[in-house]
Amino acid sequence: MSNAAPPRKADQPWRTEGTPDEPPKRPDGRRIRGRWWGLLLTAVIVFLLAYVGLNYLGAGSEPTISYTEFSRQVDAGNVSRIYSKGDTIQGELKSARDNPEGGGDYTKFMTQRPAFAEDDLWQELSSRNVTVTAQPVVVQRSLLTNLLISLAPIVVIVAVWIFIVRRFGSGRGGGMGGMFGRKPPPKPVELLPGRHRTTFADVAGIDEVKGELDDVVDFLEHPDAYRSMGAKMPRGVLLAGSPGTGKTLLARAVAGEAGVPFFSASASEFIEMIVGVGASRVRELFAEARKVAPSIIFIDEIDTIGRVRGAGASVSGHDEREQTLNQILTEMDGFSGSEGVVVIAATNRADILDPALTRPGRFDRVVNVAPPDRAGREAILRIHTRDIPLADDVDLARLARTTPGMTGADLANLANEGALLAVKRKQDQVTSADLSEALEKVQLGAERTLVMPEEDRRRTACHESGHALLGMLQPGADPVRKITIVPRGRALGVTMSTPEVERYAHSEQYLRGRIIGALGGMAAEEVVYGVVTTGAESDLEQVTSIARGMVARWGMSERVGRLSALPSDAQQAYGLSAAPQTLDVIDSEMRRIVDDCYEEACRKLRDNRHRLDALTEALLERETLEETEAYRIAGVTRLDKDDTVA
Repeated sequence: MSNAAPPRKADQPWRTEGTPDEPPKRPDGRRIRGRWWGLLLTAVIVFLLAYVGLNYLGAGSEPTISYTEFSRQVDAGNVSRIYSKGDTIQGELKSARDNPEGGGDYTKFMTQRPAFAEDDLWQELSSRNVTVTAQPVVVQRSLLTNLLISLAPIVVIVAVWIFIVRRFGSGRGGGMGGMFGRKPPPKPVELLPGRHRTTFADVAGIDEVKGELDDVVDFLEHPDAYRSMGAKMPRGVLLAGSPGTGKTLLARAVAGEAGVPFFSASASEFIEMIVGVGASRVRELFAEARKVAPSIIFIDEIDTIGRVRGAGASVSGHDEREQTLNQILTEMDGFSGSEGVVVIAATNRADILDPALTRPGRFDRVVNVAPPDRAGREAILRIHTRDIPLADDVDLARLARTTPGMTGADLANLANEGALLAVKRKQDQVTSADLSEALEKVQLGAERTLVMPEEDRRRTACHESGHALLGMLQPGADPVRKITIVPRGRALGVTMSTPEVERYAHSEQYLRGRIIGALGGMAAEEVVYGVVTTGAESDLEQVTSIARGMVARWGMSERVGRLSALPSDAQQAYGLSAAPQTLDVIDSEMRRIVDDCYEEACRKLRDNRHRLDALTEALLERETLEETEAYRIAGVTRLDKDDTVA
């Protein structure tokens, strides 16, 4: 059963899970709204007003005809009666006639007798038996009617405005800002039965983090036991870690384990162009959470609004982001009455958060969520493959060993890519080859169809053989898992090396071995061809990063000394954090380390030229060599690797 959170409504910036039931819906899925008739009633009133105005109130208008046409109708004996007021004449015909001036047929009319007319109108009318009345033929609208017609548009506009204000302005934001907020939906008191909630059984690989969150779960389940001891519920828990490590999953698991409602939102969804809307939405979110307390609010990517205040200039005195942050701080404070509401936030930039947000009483706990170790990766793979039919040759423990540094999201993607490959190949099960190819696709990119000249192909094979051979010969280096000259992503060839065990601290010897291995491709091209190509660009970037860390951050240079000259956050602009003389020393020491490693790489490849040539020829013939086959062709035994040769 899917663990995805229910979709959110269009007018609220958060999603809910485990909240009380929603308002009832029609059988066809549409929700019955309590005031749907208001819009219908307004439409009917507007229609009736328009209909009456056009058909009845406008009946007093009559066409104006020329006096010549009027005289013609008198001579024809077609005039029934007239009414005269001054030179203005109103009349009615016995039978309708077509208006020469346009406008269709007419019976009632109006005309103006010219002042210079000297005709005997009275005699003509008497001889034609035309009745001259004392009352107007066309009754004009009364003052009350004119007043109603004048006020009708105003009444309609006011009615529509009241409807809009009641519909959109009833949120806590109020005013125009409330029109951009949301109207809290009614919520019954019972939770939805039968819905599968995410629990700690769906989370693996981060047991130490689950242990820290167990206290929150226990507090939510047994609040009275803690209150009796005078303990207070944590206001907030900040989950800090790299993307994909499972921070959102952990928050949902805490709510599911405790069986409390769960509200989730991204911090950027609170921000709008109109100042005050974000703070209004924060108030509404906490108000909804307090209604069903105890509950959990999860705010993802909180660094979007939680950055240090005053870091950037604002056009106005009150910035929308700062107002939203201030509202979150206020709601989490003890004076807001947010008893029973725990806020869990996630970020991968905990270092830039405002100190007021991370102090005790706001986010009482900061939990670091790190990528899983080998056992954790195996457990994660078992969770993500429990619905995938696996073949007998699939060894998840071995796959976990070859995926160091991958997060839970990466492993989920790996399992899914393997299943997609099996479907494309019309297989009934996912095999080890499918997962191995999926791993290459995830780490290196998809295969490219690239026709290379034979010379470039041979040079690429030599380049990758140099990487692989130095990885096999260098003491303490990571074992070589696969060598290929099949173009993938931006690379023309790839040598995959992963450690046997998790490494959390690296020695100087290990780092120098990584530099030697990274320079192996360039060294092999110089040893064999005497030239260097552009294929070593990514290798040099890796070498530069390792050498800079050794010299400027990890104290592995006697000239620089045991100090951190370039902090990790200043690597991109490291000229700002050290004196010019220190930077010169760092550059010279980096060059010294890299030059020594390059000379050692060239020397080892010259001493083992036959192994290099054997690997190159095998790659040209087969294009891809697996771990066992590569070591056999090179004549190197992994058990004797520390002794350099077999």
